[in-house]
Amino acid sequence: MKKRQLNYAVASYLPLSRNTQHQFAQAFALRIYRSNSVYSFIPKNACSTMRVSLAMANGCVDNLADFNWIHCNNDTFKADLASLIQAEYTFVILRCPFARLASAYLDKIVDTTGVAWELYDAVQRKMEIEDMTFRIFVNTITKATVLRSNIHWQPQVDFLVYKEYDDYFNLETFATAQSTIETKARIEIVDARKLTRHGIDRFELVGNDNYADYLPDAIRTMKKTGKAPKPAALYDDELVAKVSKIYKKDIALYKSLFGDKNLMFP
Repeated sequence: MKKRQLNYAVASYLPLSRNTQHQFAQAFALRIYRSNSVYSFIPKNACSTMRVSLAMANGCVDNLADFNWIHCNNDTFKADLASLIQAEYTFVILRCPFARLASAYLDKIVDTTGVAWELYDAVQRKMEIEDMTFRIFVNTITKATVLRSNIHWQPQVDFLVYKEYDDYFNLETFATAQSTIETKARIEIVDARKLTRHGIDRFELVGNDNYADYLPDAIRTMKKTGKAPKPAALYDDELVAKVSKIYKKDIALYKSLFGDKNLMFP
């Protein structure tokens, strides 16, 4: 059995049960029972697809009509310490940090979901959601007091319970990774995008303008016509620099594993 080294176990000398960095990462480490595998799920990184697939593989859901079960059961398959150490296969799906933030904004903020209202509370209700352009969103969530206020923009490195996984995949080439995951983890991956309708894949993506300062209502109006901004078109040089600085560790990890071919701004 391969030795598993926990990423944050000695980040604090407190008892592991009170080590907040480890406990956070462990909470997002889910078991696939048939293969004794552990998958670390990171929000906005195909996590709904993977959680539906786990729910079906682990015998809890047998009908896609019940896909909303996953949103009430994020910790149902949470790995305990023994399961983390004894796992036979481990993997995680990462994403270009620039694309992940754009996705969080276009989905959670523009569509005024519960996450948007959580952000509203995180800034002490001093900024109206309807005034939150992508520029304001980035400048807001990159503040130290807000960066870890929500899992949809929390740095990806925070979710890594292991120092090293057997496999690292990236969302940008996920289609080619599916067969590997299915074989090694003994799971059938079920595409949940049409169920959750979270992504922008159903829209015609346009990049004929810079959308950094478009109000949410303007982008919602675009969506009603079947169009949405290309994620890269939400950025300008200032925003690229800001994200590059705050998400430096995420970007460095992504580059070290996959190079910069699929990084939005190499």
